[in-house]
Amino acid sequence: MTYDAEGRVAVPARSVRVPVVAAEDLTVTYGRGRRAVTALASATFRLETGDRVALVGPSGSGKSTLVHVISGLLPASAGRIAWPALSTDRLPVGAAGVVFQGLSLIPTLDVLENVELPLQINTTEPPGTVRRRAMTALDELGLGDLATALSNELSGGQAQRVAVARVLAARPKLICADEPSGQLDAVNAEVVTVHLLHAAATLNAPLIVATHDEAVADRMNTTWSIADGVLSGAGEATCSS
Repeated sequence: MTYDAEGRVAVPARSVRVPVVAAEDLTVTYGRGRRAVTALASATFRLETGDRVALVGPSGSGKSTLVHVISGLLPASAGRIAWPALSTDRLPVGAAGVVFQGLSLIPTLDVLENVELPLQINTTEPPGTVRRRAMTALDELGLGDLATALSNELSGGQAQRVAVARVLAARPKLICADEPSGQLDAVNAEVVTVHLLHAAATLNAPLIVATHDEAVADRMNTTWSIADGVLSGAGEATCSS
């Protein structure tokens, strides 16, 4: 127990959690004039390190748009989004790791080269260090024996696990996944989801997963819903870190 200068028990200040992502009245509109379509309407939310969010909604509801704005792939039309834990209003290159619905591997590169590529672009580490990081990530996902395979030699589940390994190797501060199990059967969907959760825990990063899959959504600690661009449930995100 500690005391202040007057002999009273000193009460430590409560730690303040700084969100990784914070958005207010975030809006994304495609097109102009009569052809304008609002894909995201005045969304306000925050993501903290322990958040594991399932983003659910029908096709065309705005799920992909929201994921792409959070990960810095798409600019907002109005409102504000910032990454306070990264001390910036602009997401640094490589700070977000993204797993897409479709296969995102470069067919002319082998598995190890695919995992290395973002590191080669975003880091000044020597090539040997980059290769070791990439190989370690593949080993963690049980893919070490496929390091020299090309993408057309992989199953859909293996390819998505490589995409997760690429995120893990890059060590981002934020992980986003856009329908990562959309083209997978139930078994592979579960495997990929487990690895995404493992990556988030290892990196102490928030995870947001846009999904139609109830089994995937059930693995997250909270659910946000979106319909016609309107986000709900974001005020209920929990942080377990």
